[in-house]
Amino acid sequence: MNDPRPVPGPQRRLPSLARCGTLLSLLAAGLLALIGDVRATTVAAAADLKFALGEIAANYQQETGRKVVLSFGSSGNFARQIPQGAPFEIFLSADEEYIFRLARQQLLRDEGRLYAVGRIALLAPHGSPLAVDGELQGLAAALGDGRLQRLAIANPQHAPYGRAARAALEHAGLWQALQGRLVLGENVAQAAQFALSGSVQGGIVAWSLVKAPELAGLGVAALIPESWHPPLRQRMALTRRAGEDASRFYDYLQQPAARAVFERYGFSLPAR
Repeated sequence: MNDPRPVPGPQRRLPSLARCGTLLSLLAAGLLALIGDVRATTVAAAADLKFALGEIAANYQQETGRKVVLSFGSSGNFARQIPQGAPFEIFLSADEEYIFRLARQQLLRDEGRLYAVGRIALLAPHGSPLAVDGELQGLAAALGDGRLQRLAIANPQHAPYGRAARAALEHAGLWQALQGRLVLGENVAQAAQFALSGSVQGGIVAWSLVKAPELAGLGVAALIPESWHPPLRQRMALTRRAGEDASRFYDYLQQPAARAVFERYGFSLPAR
């Protein structure tokens, strides 16, 4: 009959409770260090900042070793997401009214800082039948003779640059005539993508995107007079969830090196 008892063999010594505690402490410390290493500042930014802020954040990370995660989109959408708990620590809006609104809801530390004033431009890809000029005379002519079938702008319902484009078209007396021909981007960066895609004849987009090396050689652009639309006063603020790293990056955005990048991308800068 088989004996069910285990066969005696070499015994493994279990570590003492004190030793287990030390190992757990070391593991916990290592885990916290790892979390600290991957901690990143989370930023919600207007789509017109895609290239300018991307360059600033890359410079900051290279200089400090601190990580920044950028999310680009329409300012109106971010202004709706932040009250719903979106985990952003800094909000750079293309319309300062969104900052003031969130500040009144006590979702921001304060009313923030004006960091730039944006401009809009008419953009057409190479080969487009649209003659490009800042006062939109070529646009009016192409619309009148049928060469202009589609024009891209950002959605005016939630994108400040879309509202500026609408105001400029209204100033030129073209808004009503363009109904049914407008292609609306979710944000101004998508509108620029549409404008250069070849499926539309052009678009009204952010001058800061046109100035970016990635887009500059893909089409022809002209600044639209700033008096044709309400000023694109762009404001940024820290949210209530902002940590120390976010405060550091927020301060960096106000320093000469960052301001120089904004200026190079065609933004007007507020006095310091």
